[in-house]
Amino acid sequence: MSGVEQVQEPPRTPSFAMLRTLGGVAMMAGLLVVLVFQVTKPIIEENKRIAIEKAVFRVVPGAASRKDFVLGAEGLLPAAEAQAGGETIYAAYDAQGALLGVAMEAAATGYQDVIRILYGYNPACECVTGIKVLKMAETPGLGDKIAFDPEFLKNFEALDARLAPGRDGLLNEIVAVKHGNKTAPWQVDSISGATISSKAIARMINQSGQRMFPLIMRHLDRLRAGG
Repeated sequence: MSGVEQVQEPPRTPSFAMLRTLGGVAMMAGLLVVLVFQVTKPIIEENKRIAIEKAVFRVVPGAASRKDFVLGAEGLLPAAEAQAGGETIYAAYDAQGALLGVAMEAAATGYQDVIRILYGYNPACECVTGIKVLKMAETPGLGDKIAFDPEFLKNFEALDARLAPGRDGLLNEIVAVKHGNKTAPWQVDSISGATISSKAIARMINQSGQRMFPLIMRHLDRLRAGG
């Protein structure tokens, strides 16, 4: 045996094989994500469609069917034909095909986070006919009462939203007032202890209505005819 001590080299890490394995795992994971997305996308879209339809029928009482449109400064287009711009609205009709109202989304910052609702508007009475909270993160037992408190929801059974003589905005701003102080049909009686959330609902409907109600009236004949 030689007197010179031989130093054994440590085994080399098979870097190429490792990278190849990791790359294969990553590709497989990516493929699975894509496959899951493709499989679940139609289910998610269908669930969303059903949820929106239920909400539309709730905020426009008596509705039996709906048609989706995109409405903006450019005009009114069926949602399937719209490319970009404008806001999606849901025209709601009774069993005979007569227009009962239009539902649309609105949002504003509440106490905790953004509150998003769907609300109904009846052009015949120029009034709001109901709201449905779609998203919120308000304080349980206080701010979240905007979604289910019956007295608060009564505010929106026939909330005055008449247009000004120039038909370019509301005759009266929709505002929230302190609980018990409502004196006008365009005022929202706030929930005691949830004033900020109540004001957010009134503010979003006012801002949306100032912009959207004149456009709805401008295209009312087409909406009545179903587009």
